[in-house]
Amino acid sequence: MYRPGLDEEVVARPTTLIDAWAERVDAHPDGVAIAYFDTALTAREVDARADALAAGLQDRGVGAGDRVGIHLQNIPQYALAMLALWKIGAAAVVLNPMYFGRELRLPVEDSGAIGVIATDRDVPAIREAVVGTEVGWILSTSERDLQSRDDPRMFTDGDRAPASADGDLVELMTRFAGRAPAQVEVVPDDLALLTYTSGTTGPPKGAMNSHANVVAVARSFADFVDVAPGDVVLAIAPLFHITGAVINATLGLIMDTTLVFAGRFRPEIVLDAFREHGVTFTIGSITAYNALMRLDEAGPEHFAAVKTLYSGGAPIPPSTVDRFAERFGHYIHNGYGMTETTSGVIAVPPGRRAPVDPASGTLSIGVPLPGIAAEVVGPDDRPVPPGDQGELVLAGPQIVSGYWRNEEATASTMPGGRLHTGDVAVMDADGWVYLVDRLKDQINSSGYKVWPREVEDALYEHDAVFEAAVIGLADEYRGEKVVAFVSLKAGCTATSDELAAFAGERLAAYKRPAEVHVVGELPKTQTGKIRRRELRDAHTP
Repeated sequence: MYRPGLDEEVVARPTTLIDAWAERVDAHPDGVAIAYFDTALTAREVDARADALAAGLQDRGVGAGDRVGIHLQNIPQYALAMLALWKIGAAAVVLNPMYFGRELRLPVEDSGAIGVIATDRDVPAIREAVVGTEVGWILSTSERDLQSRDDPRMFTDGDRAPASADGDLVELMTRFAGRAPAQVEVVPDDLALLTYTSGTTGPPKGAMNSHANVVAVARSFADFVDVAPGDVVLAIAPLFHITGAVINATLGLIMDTTLVFAGRFRPEIVLDAFREHGVTFTIGSITAYNALMRLDEAGPEHFAAVKTLYSGGAPIPPSTVDRFAERFGHYIHNGYGMTETTSGVIAVPPGRRAPVDPASGTLSIGVPLPGIAAEVVGPDDRPVPPGDQGELVLAGPQIVSGYWRNEEATASTMPGGRLHTGDVAVMDADGWVYLVDRLKDQINSSGYKVWPREVEDALYEHDAVFEAAVIGLADEYRGEKVVAFVSLKAGCTATSDELAAFAGERLAAYKRPAEVHVVGELPKTQTGKIRRRELRDAHTP
């Protein structure tokens, strides 16, 4: 199912991100590399600014092997900071810009970050959170920088804040303009990104994404979906998440494309960016696509330049994909990856529609990309026959070497270098992979196994349902009962009884929800994943 001309050996050629970036700059130095509202920076200009920032960071004492936190939304400074750190052999610790206090301190302290690059208005709260850690400075920047349009939907008079006492990023680039950093040796196995898991199954763990890991995924995914020089990549997925950092930002930087930034996700601004910049490719959560569908003004004309759209980070109900295609004329291709796989390693080939598993009604997440060894195994760690359920296990150059300073977690999750994902999957004879659910989310009702996805997909078929989450709660009679939480589309109404009956018509008796709760909004992670555990905890005595 690979497209003709696909380079299946691209992942077998390890290199550094600096070498990959230099190749891009040398090939097309005057091509636009970054766009942000009314600003366009060529690859030559981006490289010069990254050099200046790298020299400034070196002057501040940042060196090879150091870790520096990036606490920013999707703005050009994110890409400049990553490039600058990589040029001097340092690694970027990608930090969720919505995290403060204890949530922020955990990854900062665990990583041993010596500094943080952050938005100016967040500096006071960050400084308070990192007291007593190894952080010695906080370099600030403004989301208003590197553009002059000042779109009032994003910028307000109240968002201005003074620069950090430790320095301003743009000022530092200006001061060191024309200078390059002292050269350091960087090899493919060096740490490039330290990305922390979401912590849904315990304390966050830092996945060590090497230069080779990141280049392998960025190049292989770009080649798989046929991203070509001159394409326009829109950074929708948050860059603090592995998908945004690798398949939006890094792919856009090293593949001779224009990388478009639009700040923190605001559907109306992102919709305009699609049309203004002629976006040809992006990947984002299904939550983002849902938000675009909610805009009355959105139409096919906004997506006229699009070649392929992908979604990752959360499961896609088949009905959502169908509605988007009917309205905008573009099919949302599924993609799958983890922090530990350095993002996408399984995806639906461009131009193909993902099949639906007849047994579970689950939309396929795609086929394994070149270079990734994917198999479904049973409890004995042996491959199961095609069509049987088991745990998805992955291996290849995209997989991280382990977790930062956590040998125990590394040994249990990646024995022998094989990543045990914890995802229950089915692979058919043609290689299509279907995710059933996380192992921990399985519901045992009256001795029968119920996967939440099956019930959620049944609920999504109702015209009024916007989002759905299903969990198992303790029940004296059944052991566990199936409980659903549903939010409705704007302007739509539906009762709990109506939704329960609707789902019941489509499911076996033991899978039917015993309770349906209609709520205003479902709890989610910053990357759009619905937090089933939070629902479970909130409703467990």
